[in-house]
Amino acid sequence: MAGTTTSQILAEMVASVLSVAVAPGDEVEAGDTVILLESMKMEIPVLVERPGRVAEVRVVAGDVIQEGDVLVVLDH
Repeated sequence: MAGTTTSQILAEMVASVLSVAVAPGDEVEAGDTVILLESMKMEIPVLVERPGRVAEVRVVAGDVIQEGDVLVVLDH
């Protein structure tokens, strides 16, 4: 698509993936939760900063992620 930009949602910390709320092709809006993480017994939602379409989901529930890992790729 001409004019399409891509962005990545990155892990901000080491955590476990509790659930994934999106799939490729889903439309998301700013503020939507795409993934729920657990770190140090706290649940941490991963939110979308701007609207777009999910191009890739690179994690599944149960994954242990590291800081900087790509979680979701969005097309805008």
